[in-house]
Amino acid sequence: MSDIIHLLPDNVANQIAAGEVIQRPASCLKELVENSLDAGATHIRIVVLNGGRELLQVIDNGKGMSPADVRMAFERHATSKISQASDLFQLRTMGFRGEALASICAVAHVEVYTRRPEDEMGTRLEIEGSTVVNQEFAQCPVGTNIRVKNLFYNVPARRRFLKTDQTELRNIITEYHRIALVYPQVQFTLVNNDEVISDLPRCSTKQRIEAIFGHASKPFTGNLVDVMANTELVNIHGFIGKPEMSAKNSQQYFFVNGRYMRHPYFHKAILTAYSGLLAADHTPSYFIYFDIQPDAIDVNIHPTKTEIKFVDEQAIFQILLATVREALGKFNIAPSLDFTLETQIDMPAMPQQPTTIAMPRLQVDPNYNPFKQTSYPRNVSAGWEQLYPAAPVEQHAIQVEQPLFVLPEVNEQTPLIQWQNKYILLPAESGLMMVHQHRVHVAILYQELLKQFDMQQGASQSLLFPEVLELSYEDVLTLQSLMDDLQAIGFSMDQLSPTAFTITAVPSQLGAVNPCETLLQVVHQVQDTGSNATQQWRETMAMALADRMAIPMGRSLSDAEMRDLLMRFYENQASQYLTNGQTIFTIITPDEVQKRF
Repeated sequence: MSDIIHLLPDNVANQIAAGEVIQRPASCLKELVENSLDAGATHIRIVVLNGGRELLQVIDNGKGMSPADVRMAFERHATSKISQASDLFQLRTMGFRGEALASICAVAHVEVYTRRPEDEMGTRLEIEGSTVVNQEFAQCPVGTNIRVKNLFYNVPARRRFLKTDQTELRNIITEYHRIALVYPQVQFTLVNNDEVISDLPRCSTKQRIEAIFGHASKPFTGNLVDVMANTELVNIHGFIGKPEMSAKNSQQYFFVNGRYMRHPYFHKAILTAYSGLLAADHTPSYFIYFDIQPDAIDVNIHPTKTEIKFVDEQAIFQILLATVREALGKFNIAPSLDFTLETQIDMPAMPQQPTTIAMPRLQVDPNYNPFKQTSYPRNVSAGWEQLYPAAPVEQHAIQVEQPLFVLPEVNEQTPLIQWQNKYILLPAESGLMMVHQHRVHVAILYQELLKQFDMQQGASQSLLFPEVLELSYEDVLTLQSLMDDLQAIGFSMDQLSPTAFTITAVPSQLGAVNPCETLLQVVHQVQDTGSNATQQWRETMAMALADRMAIPMGRSLSDAEMRDLLMRFYENQASQYLTNGQTIFTIITPDEVQKRF
């Protein structure tokens, strides 16, 4: 019998490795930019075409490579970072395994221009599918210019499972931000489809955070608190956001030795420090940088190198917790106490003249004896089985489930009461019906917006003075994907710049609600869904818009307005709950009222 185990060809092995290292264009870009940083570049220019599937280009002014090095760099496990196993615990560079370039050239067309400062001529290398097509001398500036074209051209299944261009571009921007936040001393430029969408000059870390995430609708200036702690185990520095700027999709970044990482355990330390300071379902923003000895961490436990193992995680947890709490206390960040007369308990005044309090009388039954026992004869009925006859098997009676309560009819004679400017009260057959006026309007608008999405028509109202909406580029991509649906319900917008829009018209139901804040809330809630399904986007967007446009709590309503709300609610197939599980109405039964008396 012949041997069945054989050695894989290099191109096949590289394609297998690419499945772990190069998952999407964003991961390819990450590896290329990290190589530029290791080369000491001070200016990195990134060019993206069609979400990275057609072109990914990284241009840097680093130290470049020799003709022999540029050829060797694309071989498997060829690296200049390590020479023996012990070097793995002394790493301070971004790349070290020598897998990235070999994996990239196995699934794409790669073209490289590179030159060292001491060389008069540079080198041009062209590789297709791990096969060197051409290598020659070329005239080029100092540094490296690498172009990755037609990603996954020879792996149709992988290319077919790539997301839309907008989704892949969002992933690229995410990786771009993770790297730019660590190296504020490096200038970064991002170009998408011949349009410069980001140009980050050299600056401080706080300025870099503001340049990336700060905009008119969500400024970071004055809302960041410095965090710093120097210990023998670890040095911690960075910034945390004030509680008032917390949100459901806050910016949260951990970095260790210049490398982005995910760490749920350290995230729990941040949340513990903010305990009692945040609103429900809100999380704080933070940018925390760890400086630690390389032998105290292991970055080689995951192909993407984003999951890092620490030697003493519990000690670092306590240091991080104490550091964040100290920063919050140093800047007097604490929940405010609101003392109002409305929340005070009305205590009755004591009488002026003392009154005589009589001793309570005790009534005792003298004939009661707890030790006196009375025996009762047991009466066992014969034929007790006949009390519980078995149902015939052949009979299957259909029982209609009765509703828990019957909704009352609403007409011109129905008495309606508004209580505390929050609830609508009306009599029902099974008791007293209490309706939440804000949530019932949300339910009505939610159904109407979904119908407008399907019909592609909605009433629009032009603004006398157009509003300017400024967003981050990641939010812009989300807004562009929702543009057709927003226009269907009445929004009209023009793009002023890559990150700014002019709102010229809004839905007629929006009223006096700020359109910029409304659209920003819609964008963030859609991002929180994490789905590309159009129907799910529409439901999320409809719920966010309905919550902003609905009648606010505390507004006084007339009888006609209350009656109109209830009748519209009944017409839209009334349900007791919103899609997020909140109760719209409830019915207080007579038994529940009787228990109060």
